[in-house]
Amino acid sequence: MEEILEVLEKNGRQTPAEIATMLGKTEAEVAAAIADFEARHVINAYTAIINWDLTGTERVTALIEVKLTPERDRGFDKVAERIYNFPEVKSCYLMSGGFDLTVVIEDTTMKEVALFVAEKLAPVPGVTSTATHFILKKYKDKGFVFGTPTVDDREHVIL
Repeated sequence: MEEILEVLEKNGRQTPAEIATMLGKTEAEVAAAIADFEARHVINAYTAIINWDLTGTERVTALIEVKLTPERDRGFDKVAERIYNFPEVKSCYLMSGGFDLTVVIEDTTMKEVALFVAEKLAPVPGVTSTATHFILKKYKDKGFVFGTPTVDDREHVIL
């Protein structure tokens, strides 16, 4: 039933009837599978991908690299929990490599992001350093391409 998840991941507005038609299943099978996925928290939410640049709403997205000192017997989990419970935090991921967490936040200005890092994130016990990166432009998010695709206007050469 993974194919149902793949369809919903691309477009959460597909109805069980539409999915059934696409996958050659009955509507009842699809509806039962979706209900089961929701009950087991395989499906946790249905969201929209919004191009905020077209709304006139100022919005800044930042990816913050966070280095941590893990807690005894809890590892990174306890520190990560303190961080992901901030309402500004949209996503929080444990990473491999040169830092421990990636924290994604959205706010109205770069100054608000800076204040969040300085006043809320950096003081969390266990946080040893942060590095903030601002997203300047989104080209693709969750598989969706923003804007109009560029046209390849190169001349075709036939050999």
